[in-house]
Amino acid sequence: MVASGDPRLDDVRAACWSALDDLRAASPDLLVVVGPGETTADEAGRAGSLSAYGLDVTVALPDAGDATMPLSLSVGAWLLQRDGWEGPVATATVAGDAGDGDGVELGRRLAGRADRVALLVMADGSPLRADTTPADLRQRAERYDAALADALRDGDPRVLLGLDADAEAGSPGRQALRVLAGAADDGLFDAELSYDAAPYGVGYLVGVWERHG
Repeated sequence: MVASGDPRLDDVRAACWSALDDLRAASPDLLVVVGPGETTADEAGRAGSLSAYGLDVTVALPDAGDATMPLSLSVGAWLLQRDGWEGPVATATVAGDAGDGDGVELGRRLAGRADRVALLVMADGSPLRADTTPADLRQRAERYDAALADALRDGDPRVLLGLDADAEAGSPGRQALRVLAGAADDGLFDAELSYDAAPYGVGYLVGVWERHG
């Protein structure tokens, strides 16, 4: 979402495109883009923009109506649009102030919408990783992101559910990760964490989970 020549983002871009390659290879019956929003909704908008990043870019998924997507889903839609995704796709949001059980239940409902459901979960790590952040907050943010990285690397939904809300340090993404945990339920997954850094003081992580069997 920044100047294309910024080398700090080369690795995260490559990780995103690789993750989308894995999604395509999985051939899901339905892909659901999930992210933080103002409300918790099984069906969210399908049109959005990247104006929050100062970019005059609009994005739309098939059958877009009047309802607009929050920024999290707009970024996901932009990735799919750039990648040329042609499979069935839906959107869902979880409110930042949702109860911990709400995200889990949303994930379970989404997983039941088709035989083979994939989720594209748009959830930042902590936004308090910059050098200018007070040391105590930055250290707390680093601990939260380290725990998140371990959870994604382990491929264990129970680890995601154990992320510490008090250590979240301002991240709006924890509830979206609970949607992933709910959809995954007690399944076993091959997991890969392909990116984990904070090039702009915000934790960026890219991971892929693929269910066994």
